[in-house]
Amino acid sequence: MPILNWLTRDEDIKTSGKAPYRLLEAVPEHSAGSGGENMLIQGDNLEALKALLPYYAGRIKCIYIDPPYNTRSAFTHYDDSLEHSIWLAMMYPRLELLRELLSEDGSIWVSIDDNEGHYLKVIMDEVFGRGNFVANVIWQKKFSPQNDERLITASHDHVLIVAKNKNVCTFNQLSRTDTHNSSFSNPDNDPRGSWSSGDMTSKTKAAGHSYPVVTPAGVTHLPPAGRQWAPSLETFNRWLSENRIWFGKDHKNKPRIKQFLSEVQDGIVPLSIWLREDVGDNQDAKREVKAFNSDEIFDTPKPERLIQQVLQIASDEGDIVLDSFLGSGTTAAVAHKMGRRYIGIEMGGHAITHCAPRLKKVIEGEQGGISEAVNWQGGGGFRFYKLGEPVFNEDGQINPKVRFKPLAAHVWFSETGIPYEGKAKKPFLGAHDGVAYALLYNGILGDKTVNGGNVLTRPVLKQLYGESGSFVGPWVIYGEMSRISEERLRAEKITFKQTPYDVRAR
Repeated sequence: MPILNWLTRDEDIKTSGKAPYRLLEAVPEHSAGSGGENMLIQGDNLEALKALLPYYAGRIKCIYIDPPYNTRSAFTHYDDSLEHSIWLAMMYPRLELLRELLSEDGSIWVSIDDNEGHYLKVIMDEVFGRGNFVANVIWQKKFSPQNDERLITASHDHVLIVAKNKNVCTFNQLSRTDTHNSSFSNPDNDPRGSWSSGDMTSKTKAAGHSYPVVTPAGVTHLPPAGRQWAPSLETFNRWLSENRIWFGKDHKNKPRIKQFLSEVQDGIVPLSIWLREDVGDNQDAKREVKAFNSDEIFDTPKPERLIQQVLQIASDEGDIVLDSFLGSGTTAAVAHKMGRRYIGIEMGGHAITHCAPRLKKVIEGEQGGISEAVNWQGGGGFRFYKLGEPVFNEDGQINPKVRFKPLAAHVWFSETGIPYEGKAKKPFLGAHDGVAYALLYNGILGDKTVNGGNVLTRPVLKQLYGESGSFVGPWVIYGEMSRISEERLRAEKITFKQTPYDVRAR
């Protein structure tokens, strides 16, 4: 598969692996309500994504991001004048981490314009696999021409959609609206109700599908050149007897199949063109942002209806949604109102000035955006976090400020490749694929002396067996030291790994 090359590519593709693991520190004064798993994180999104891996790898159902477009124009909140290779260097490692966080049946949706859209498609093909590309949605972001544009006014953006695994990815259909149903009527008073007529021809070549059809008015029709009738003659005659064929009011037209409203699906398969009257435009987005911060209006927000349609298609209630370029907080606000769990990451100060205040108003029951459409009445909450200490120092040693729980999550994830969901209150972390894992660190056994509680001894091993329910099988045990002989460790199928030397940054 062809790949995109740029000046610093060789170094950039290693960036996600070099990014430090940092702790997430709660900031209660910026949190609100009862948040559950809803998270708002302030900090560099590369490091924040890395910090989420031990807990959320493979758990995110839908990722929506709206990264800087690299339009070479100065935005208030972003440096959107990045040189092309720098923009690619910024995006590639973030896409790699986002892929790790995405569930096997999940999808990622990326808003972009023509400045970098085609290059973004190529690097997403490389990171996610070209076969997992789903669609390029065209969103009508404006409807009037710009008088200061010399050639052509760009009235649309792209939303690139890629699945983690297209073979297992599933999307929801969109709800039918009055507009969708308006094409159905009942001109012949059919007792089965309203219907719409559909084309009865097909390009598929099959024997016996090019027969003449004589209308009730005596007009004979053959399929158009290069096409055939979709039904066989037998099926056509059955449909005719069931009054499912429409020849027009004068009974002279080519046959069309009657499709009854009562028989169509409750939903419709989404189209790849999204018009402003259906999902909103830039002006709608500006009004929504102005409603919660009229003093400092964000430059490039997206309308809530646009994000609503993304989440309606790509997620269900209770699923986790992630936006690592949260901006003004639209994705988190919409996810909150739609009953999704969410994680939003913002680097700048507007995580505090825009995102947190917006989410607090959502919790209070604000009625802007999609609130009326989803009958939003308020409630819920979120927890605000900032990036804290790195887990490892520059020499690869464990940072002495790191406590047991985050290191336990890191050890579990580095060993198993899946997020840690345990309580991390005991040295026995759990078992996975027939292997038990334990961590002796930070006095977890209650011994706070310099070397106490972190050393594997026979009594400690007995305690580990007890905590595991006498697990039978191989063990991997991390600790500062082992006082059990190598022969005994081998006999009991124990692999001992010494902290900090054997704790690896993944």
